[in-house]
Amino acid sequence: MNEVVAGSGGIGVLDLQGGVQEHLDHLRRLGVAARPVKRARELAELAGLIIPGGESTCLSRLLAIFGLDQAIWQAYRDGLKLWGTCAGAILLARENVGEVPCLGLIDITVNRNAFGSQLDSFQCEALAPAVAREPIPLTFIRAPKIVRVGEGVRVVLSMGDYIAAAEDDRILVTVFHPELTPSLAFHRYFARKCGVNVACGDDAGVDPHWTPQSWMDFSYHV
Repeated sequence: MNEVVAGSGGIGVLDLQGGVQEHLDHLRRLGVAARPVKRARELAELAGLIIPGGESTCLSRLLAIFGLDQAIWQAYRDGLKLWGTCAGAILLARENVGEVPCLGLIDITVNRNAFGSQLDSFQCEALAPAVAREPIPLTFIRAPKIVRVGEGVRVVLSMGDYIAAAEDDRILVTVFHPELTPSLAFHRYFARKCGVNVACGDDAGVDPHWTPQSWMDFSYHV
């Protein structure tokens, strides 16, 4: 495990639906202090929060029911960094094609389910120079597309006619699932964005010991 000096209370993963344990497992492999977040009070002292993939309509309703939408807005205003993967990117987008936005905190437009059905999910590799010097494995599952970025938003990864990853100074969004691959590159990148000092390494960061079932060997106790 890499030695880190974590800023504030580490990184949280929104624990309402989706790949929660997979994200926590990747953070653990980097040695990053991390915990699941189900309640507004659990946002306290976090340096960053990951909003994982899942079903965006369901997640938006759960956020409202538990008052977490307001809590995330306030924590963001107070300095919390955010990363949305797939459905999380949809929730963070300021504009959703044909739909009402949810949190609306980053100036991008997304097209939900732009790739089609679950059967159109796929895997590939791509180079994101800001994140790693080597190609990174990517997993797309009923993924949205980022079709516009506003002022102050930087493109992290562009593929064909769409943007797959983007960021501003406080928020990172990816339309794919880094937690479902052996690469730790994006989790390392977000940890550094949050001010968490992770051991050096700027390649794709593939963990040779990772398997799709690795998260089952690890659980957090709150």
